[in-house]
Amino acid sequence: MNILMDGELASTYRSGAQRARVVTEAWGENNLYCPNCVSPSLSRLRNNTKASDFSCPSCGLRYQLKGQQARIGNRINDGAYDVMLAAIRHDEAPNFYFMQYELGTWTVKNLLLIPSFAFPVSAIIKRRPLALTARRAGWVGCNIALNHIPNDVRIPIVSDGQIIDEGTVRARYRRVKPLAEIRVSERGWTLDVLSAVRQLGKTMFSTSDAYIFTRELENLHPENRHVKDKIRQQLQVLRDRGFLSQPERGVWVLR
Repeated sequence: MNILMDGELASTYRSGAQRARVVTEAWGENNLYCPNCVSPSLSRLRNNTKASDFSCPSCGLRYQLKGQQARIGNRINDGAYDVMLAAIRHDEAPNFYFMQYELGTWTVKNLLLIPSFAFPVSAIIKRRPLALTARRAGWVGCNIALNHIPNDVRIPIVSDGQIIDEGTVRARYRRVKPLAEIRVSERGWTLDVLSAVRQLGKTMFSTSDAYIFTRELENLHPENRHVKDKIRQQLQVLRDRGFLSQPERGVWVLR
């Protein structure tokens, strides 16, 4: 992987958005790889392909690359709110590569992978509709709240200009891939509970510790009136998927 992009590709474009798109997508075609298999490259899809920019020529997984100059923080602008929610609920969300680049040198500073199965509905934040005077009046976009996505599934590819070894990236992807086996109707709960227990800030915790997040989870899942039961169930799911171990009844260890 080369973190330097070809800025010369932007010379014939006036729009900043077009310049960024042309340069970052060309870089992606030459440098991105598939973490799910051994493919060393991704194929660029035709412009305006719905929700995706690249696909893996070997396993077929699709990826979307979103670049920005600002540092990758807790929220990232995305497209239509309803479209993203539908993609998650139908298990059709793409894998995302989130990129921060330095415009003056066209250098990749940070690149973060979040797999398609790692987005809970709680991470999709509705924006205000566009004003009536806007060209797309009434359109409703969304932000992706990265702080609602567990650290386990936020996989760095480039960190502060340092390239992470491909073997390390693929090992992290394999570790979290069991989440994809969970039914999409249940996966949001699993991700939200994993994110919650990570917030405890300790490796070993009790079921009672996890109950601290009952009110928060009630707000995220208002349709469920038995949240403590659901927390216990999801701790078992996380144990069975290798994210927790259970040395004794009611005691859990993050792995």
